[in-house]
Amino acid sequence: MAEALAYNYEGDSRWQDYWNNILMPDNMAANPDVRRRYQLKFYQRYIDPDLKVEAPAVKKNASYTAPPESERSTNQGASRPRPQPTVRPRSQPTATASAAPASGGAFRLDRQSIQFLANAWVLVMAIVALFPLVPRGLGDRAYRFTLLGTALACSHSLYSANGAPRTWNLQGLQAWLQSVFIGADFLHLLYCIAFASSYHPIRYAVMPVACRALEKVVPYLKRNFSNTTIYRNFLAKPCTLVESNTLAIRQMSANVEVGLGFLLIFNVLTPQRNLIQALVYWQLLKLKYQAPASSANHRQAWSQLSSRVMPLINRYAPFVRTPIGYVQRWFLRTG
Repeated sequence: MAEALAYNYEGDSRWQDYWNNILMPDNMAANPDVRRRYQLKFYQRYIDPDLKVEAPAVKKNASYTAPPESERSTNQGASRPRPQPTVRPRSQPTATASAAPASGGAFRLDRQSIQFLANAWVLVMAIVALFPLVPRGLGDRAYRFTLLGTALACSHSLYSANGAPRTWNLQGLQAWLQSVFIGADFLHLLYCIAFASSYHPIRYAVMPVACRALEKVVPYLKRNFSNTTIYRNFLAKPCTLVESNTLAIRQMSANVEVGLGFLLIFNVLTPQRNLIQALVYWQLLKLKYQAPASSANHRQAWSQLSSRVMPLINRYAPFVRTPIGYVQRWFLRTG
């Protein structure tokens, strides 16, 4: 009971939803004993089911009959209706980006919950694809499931943020594409299409989408499950570590994407060649270098690569500088 009384109810978003969905007159809502009793009932429902909450003493009052809780069915089996006092809710419950159970105990499958489930699926499949001891067939399936899950998550995010094109003609599609073209979700969608279409899987290609999924999953877990035992015992430290190294994770993702571009060029010289995939991916790298959502990390990745490689080229292969200059001008040219 002492833990229930000392619990920080105001810091728990579930308590706000629970309290706002209980209808009662304002004079009762201002009573600290009434508020404390409902806090104990909330603690019993969501945190400690073994907590014993004593029933309040019944006082007869001919002028007023206390209304039941909003989540219970009202007056079941009554022989005739009984007059109820006119009440109004103190405030409307605010829309929250959580998948925590509502006051009725149902799971709210909102936009953030769908994104969390999709990104959690992507993260699990990426771990399976990158695990070295996984059989090749299972790893290849996990690779494709990772890209497919990311594509679906990005498509859902784009639709939620921008909706569908107003008209399905050329002008309508062009206007819609201009509004989403340089966004991070659209770039990740193009990335997934570029690698999901390849016949020979490149498993390291799941690392950038795994980094994206990790960034999306951690804030949701912290926001909605920080009061659970599993989170406090097993997930709190990893989530804190991810949040404190977000910039490093994004930079690592950009470095991997640049490295994959050179790997595709190398594959052109092998039996696993896919020239169309290499050309499409380098166009995507060019777009990522210019798009505001990814330009900072990609510019830093190219700067680090140039500072390490160009001194070696100038010293051992100066004749390569001319073709590299042509490629750089094409890469930096907009449009």
